[in-house]
Amino acid sequence: MHATMTPVQITHFSDILCVWAYISQIRVTELQSNFPQEIEVEFCYFNVFGDVQTKMAAQWAKRGGVEGYAQHVHEIAAGFDHVNLSPDVWRQNIPTSSLPAHLIIAAARLLDREHDGADAPSLDKAIREAFFTAAVDVSRMTELLAIAVRQGIDIAGLKDKLESGQAFALVSNNLKSADVLGVRSSPTMIFNEGRQILSGNVGYRILEANIRELLQHPAGQQSWC
Repeated sequence: MHATMTPVQITHFSDILCVWAYISQIRVTELQSNFPQEIEVEFCYFNVFGDVQTKMAAQWAKRGGVEGYAQHVHEIAAGFDHVNLSPDVWRQNIPTSSLPAHLIIAAARLLDREHDGADAPSLDKAIREAFFTAAVDVSRMTELLAIAVRQGIDIAGLKDKLESGQAFALVSNNLKSADVLGVRSSPTMIFNEGRQILSGNVGYRILEANIRELLQHPAGQQSWC
């Protein structure tokens, strides 16, 4: 990439409890590895599982409730060799909300901005793995802080961002952005200043093709009717 080329901006929306986001994370990591200078990914969060109890009652009451959803998740994961799923996921230590995890990651993102760090992506990955591989209840702040401690993150700094309301403000901003951009599912990746939206289980080659097209024809240079 030429030094003057602007990296392709990608906005990635997901819910921390979404199995499809967990499955597709390997593709995002591969993109970052293969295009280290050519892309910049901003990770944002919105609430598919903001209220787990209400979601299950509304969408799964006639399909076996939480156990029906658990079976659904395990059937999905069985189709992907790279996915390690605890048999207890959605069966034990069932979380009440994804919001606490989104808040603590937002706090880490704010610390990263202040100190030019990269703790938020590692915390995101650690929380997802704790939930999906060990069935940890990641709606509990005590569990989330314990995960952050293991990641070596500044706990006092995280708590300050939470107590000051700054993390709440960032999550609120994410939710507003998701609404404005028309995000309706997790995961969703937005390219080309909102012109291209890819949602759900999108293969790596499709993601790569979009990036290569934007590298050859940067935003603002495409022809649109």
